Amino acid sequence: MDNQIAPMPYQQLGNSKLIISKIGFGCMSLKPAQTNIQAIIDAAIDKGITYFDTADIYDKGINETNLGKAIKQKRKQLILATKVGNVWKPDGSGLDWDPTKAHIIKAVEESLIRLQTDYIDLYQLHGGTIEDNIDDTIEAFETLQQQGKIRYYGISSIRPNVIRAYVERSNIVSVMMQYSLLDRRAEETCLPLLQQHNIGVLARGSVAGGLLAGKAAKPYLNYTEAEVSVAAKALNDTVICSTDASAMAIKFVLDNTAVTSSIVGIRTLDQLTGAANANNASFSKRQWEQLKHSIAINYYEQYR
Repeated sequence: MDNQIAPMPYQQLGNSKLIISKIGFGCMSLKPAQTNIQAIIDAAIDKGITYFDTADIYDKGINETNLGKAIKQKRKQLILATKVGNVWKPDGSGLDWDPTKAHIIKAVEESLIRLQTDYIDLYQLHGGTIEDNIDDTIEAFETLQQQGKIRYYGISSIRPNVIRAYVERSNIVSVMMQYSLLDRRAEETCLPLLQQHNIGVLARGSVAGGLLAGKAAKPYLNYTEAEVSVAAKALNDTVICSTDASAMAIKFVLDNTAVTSSIVGIRTLDQLTGAANANNASFSKRQWEQLKHSIAINYYEQYR
């Protein structure tokens, strides 16, 4: 495989002044006791990745702590994003949901300490339901923005009704949502709506849990194992000498003009190389059509 990787492209995130790498580093995949976190983060920065995404619940805060330590010397050069809203139960058995202003105002202080920074570039609501007191949540983010503790805010959600509510009532600059060849539900309404309002899309799950990157086929969402296998083969058939299947899966996502960046879960240097190789990837018009028709498009059935 040719290891020469094309330069990292960058794009403005929605209406913000944040210029982020088209491939972002999803930090959730990093393990708490992993000894090479610094080396992987440094290698990612060397490859041009500037966007790093974590959340306060990942490893009960350890993920933020490890990321903060790893990027401390290059903090000003990077775009740091984290999330809020989920709360670990006292016994650690699961999560509660708390999108209240009081919780968000408190939680940001704890994230700032763990991340060893005095501001967060992008603070995201980590979920959300239409039953939430959305105006209270928005007020929290607006307050933190006015205080300079966050630069911008967004949401992480796959629920069309929640996304519409925030588009109509807030100043979000981004929505993080699942999107891949095996999950094109967002194409129906969410991606066009966000593009219309110049709100950036941060795509997660681009390799569908590895099913588009070499893992054995199994049922996924509403698809059967056989359907997943056909789609994965169609994608693999597009692989060129300088890429692998994961790179082509990420490229499929990035080719949608509504998507600002693909946020890829990275734990190893090989995964980092695969993600960065998406910059080398390209589809012919025929390949693009074959991919789109390799599996029936799916749609959101709930939260419409």
